[in-house]
Amino acid sequence: MNRNPEANEAPSGAFLPRVWKLITPYWRSEEKGMAWLLLAAVIALSLFSVEVSVQVNSWYRDFYNALEKKDLASFTHLILYFCAIAAVAILGAVYRLYLTQMLTIRWRRWLTEQHFAKWLSHKNYYQLEQTGHTDNPDQRLSEDLDQFTTRTLSLGIGLLSNVVSLVSFSVILWGVSGSIDVFGITVPGYMFWAALVYAVVGSWLTHLIGRRLIVLSNQQERFEADLRFALVRVRENAESIALCDGEPNEQQRLGRRFGMIWTNFRSIMTVQKRLTFFTAGYSQIALIFPFIVAAPRYFAGKIELGDLMQINSAFGSVQENFSWFIDAYASLASWRATCDRLLSFRQGMDDHEARDSAITILREGEGLELQALGVSLASGRQLFSDASLSIVAGERVMLSGRSGSGKSTLLRALGGLWSSGQGKIRLPSEPYMFLPQKPYLPMGPLREALSYPQTSGQYPPERFVDVLRTCRLEHLVPRLDERNHWQRLLSPGEQQRLAFARVLLSRPKWLYLDEATSAMDEEDEAVLYQALLDELPDITLLSVGHRSSLKRFHDRYWRVEEGAVVEQAVPQYLA
Repeated sequence: MNRNPEANEAPSGAFLPRVWKLITPYWRSEEKGMAWLLLAAVIALSLFSVEVSVQVNSWYRDFYNALEKKDLASFTHLILYFCAIAAVAILGAVYRLYLTQMLTIRWRRWLTEQHFAKWLSHKNYYQLEQTGHTDNPDQRLSEDLDQFTTRTLSLGIGLLSNVVSLVSFSVILWGVSGSIDVFGITVPGYMFWAALVYAVVGSWLTHLIGRRLIVLSNQQERFEADLRFALVRVRENAESIALCDGEPNEQQRLGRRFGMIWTNFRSIMTVQKRLTFFTAGYSQIALIFPFIVAAPRYFAGKIELGDLMQINSAFGSVQENFSWFIDAYASLASWRATCDRLLSFRQGMDDHEARDSAITILREGEGLELQALGVSLASGRQLFSDASLSIVAGERVMLSGRSGSGKSTLLRALGGLWSSGQGKIRLPSEPYMFLPQKPYLPMGPLREALSYPQTSGQYPPERFVDVLRTCRLEHLVPRLDERNHWQRLLSPGEQQRLAFARVLLSRPKWLYLDEATSAMDEEDEAVLYQALLDELPDITLLSVGHRSSLKRFHDRYWRVEEGAVVEQAVPQYLA
């Protein structure tokens, strides 16, 4: 996993165009009709709430004038009028929230499906893990997509509402604030200009104080995800850790992970403390600032109490709208960090898809052929070169060599997972399967784990029983419909036997095995290989292995030695 903090941030240039490309596809997708309808409804309800605020602002003037004049009839009428406004406002607020949530989850579902498809295509999920270009993809596909849709809608609609509210209350404030003489100069709508200056200065100071929150928020999310990943690793390897008494070591590792969270969060606390000192003071001063500025006209008898209260309410709304950046700064910082993580995640997948493999793979014909194939590691070290060998259908070839010589890497190249090297690979177009040393067993019913990657409905129910018995897994027959975490429940040997049962179930024409019997004893290994040859007599095998007991199931032998893949005419002891 990549631990360079800068590696997980999107490129600094052209942030807005890049995030715009992330936002817009949904609004042009097959769901655009419902998306725009919901968005229009949410915007309409948001604008309606602004109109309600405008009405309440006028109500303030009339209400305080009625109080000042002790007009009971007007007082009673205004109270009833306020109740009606409040009831309508509550109804609008409820449906605005409901429709916003509906739009958010629909957008998140669409984005999640698109990112799932991109992550799982072109082997991106594998390549990103191998290169370490992007850490914690689970966080980006789950939490970050959730936060991106929620915050984008919240901030976008909030900004729109604030702009409309700003225009509405600016007109009101300009009309009721009058003018004032400053050093012999008459300033019309002076309360409006006071609100503008107050908010601009406050926004500038807020950014200066809180700009570190963007980087710190990004790091906090990554450190939290790293800790979750480490905890999952402990859970997945619980038996190995317990057997070697690794608890103190794991506690130190987990402690270091949490220490990074602690240190970074303390930095966030410091920045937020300074920011809160300023914003809290800014908000408190804003409560009395309009009274102070408007007081000269009130005491001069130019405006009534109701006018003063309306000015205060309008000034508060204008100042609040001008100060949207201040109030939303923490959310904006978190949104920017979320966008950076998503953009870097997508950039990593785009880079992999655009990268041309130096190894050409063609799937055509009936045999397998290596043409001047060379394979190297990412570090540049060459494992072997100029391998030119072939396998025809029906042959059984065993590949051996010293540990680290490149045997498993050759199988990865055949599977399209390895691009470092040169040469050409021609693969048969017939059905094939790979059996890795550690097979993957998805959680769920055992029947589904056995038929993976196909669905269990493609095979007759009795066939599951037959292959389990053939592979010495009779004890699992009654549990075929049991849902469980089979990769944790079954022993390594049982998992490998289940993988062989999967082969017998799907009946491929070509089978590539990478130490696929390493966890079995020689008796089980012989039974399973013989079952393959008996039930699938036309199958073609390419087996990576060390045991000499495997020799009798193969008629040809390749060996990786001294940087080359050579064919051995006579079987030799396999080291």
